[in-house]
Amino acid sequence: MLPIAAETSSAATAAKLDLGDNDVAQALFGGQNEHLKLIERRLGVRIAQRGTELRLSGQPEAVAFAARLLEQLEALIRAGRPVHREDVEQAIKVLGRAGGDEAEQAHIKDLFMGPVLRGSRRHVAPKSINQKRYIDAIREHDIVFGIGPAGTGKTYLAMAMAVAFLQERRVKRIVLCRPAVEAGEKLGFLPGDLAEKVNPYLRPLYDALNDMMEPDRATQLIENGTVEVAPLAFMRGRTLNDAFVILDEAQNTTVEQMKMFLTRLGFNSKAVVTGDVTQVDLPAGKASGLQHARDILRGIPGIELSLFTEVDVVRHPLVQEVIKAYDRAESEAKADPKAEPKDARPVGAQESTSEVKPPL
Repeated sequence: MLPIAAETSSAATAAKLDLGDNDVAQALFGGQNEHLKLIERRLGVRIAQRGTELRLSGQPEAVAFAARLLEQLEALIRAGRPVHREDVEQAIKVLGRAGGDEAEQAHIKDLFMGPVLRGSRRHVAPKSINQKRYIDAIREHDIVFGIGPAGTGKTYLAMAMAVAFLQERRVKRIVLCRPAVEAGEKLGFLPGDLAEKVNPYLRPLYDALNDMMEPDRATQLIENGTVEVAPLAFMRGRTLNDAFVILDEAQNTTVEQMKMFLTRLGFNSKAVVTGDVTQVDLPAGKASGLQHARDILRGIPGIELSLFTEVDVVRHPLVQEVIKAYDRAESEAKADPKAEPKDARPVGAQESTSEVKPPL
């Protein structure tokens, strides 16, 4: 991208950018300029396009933010990485969240081009600063806790790291487990034997595994025991050597179950524990093993705690807004337990809250 030519007034700024390459420009603009339209809507700038040239106008800080965003997306494209709508959404969140010195260190290319797993079926890489820290923590520590809301990639990235470790022969097997907590439906009423009863609880792990590799290959690894998917109760009394172990939905473990799981770890093994402490399905009066472990294991060498927020959500953009809305409702309920729930505002009224404003 050629240097920015800026025209500044007290109220607004105009900047010209020329990509100089038609293929790069088309990839950056998106089909029917959908990427540019998204940037306009999220950042409150105007973007006029003519050939490979862009003219940005708006408030100075918004224009500067949009220009930096476009430069980093351009660098990603020139490095050979295609850019999709969700990449633009995530790039806005990453750059908008970083502030001060961290803003200068937040390079989209370094995040999106830093692969966790390469394969014919899926190329997996972190898409936020916290996701990259999470991946680095898994590489460097033997026990890692990934705690945060749904859609932040906690389980998916842990699964990708497990498959990568297996492919690199750094471990001999992968063990995936979840607590089979009854949330509104009793196990006894589900059809089939025990394995068939707990299978619905383990389905998300199967889905993630099949997303990482060819289904036939995943089935083969499960059948020969290289990959084991089992309910948490099956871990009791075992020692797991040369294994990458993932405990998913850990907020639904009891304190005793969490202690049991963590003490299964053997030599040359890693354990990743993931969960969302705001979605505990345990019976009333039962303490969450994940919350308890988070409090008592801080500061122990070899154990790392990675926290995610709604900013790290990589699902549909509305998921981030849903999480924010529920967090607000819970905070208001705690502040005034007798208050009546507020009616939801029309969807159109929420549009402005989803914008990521550039840092001042």
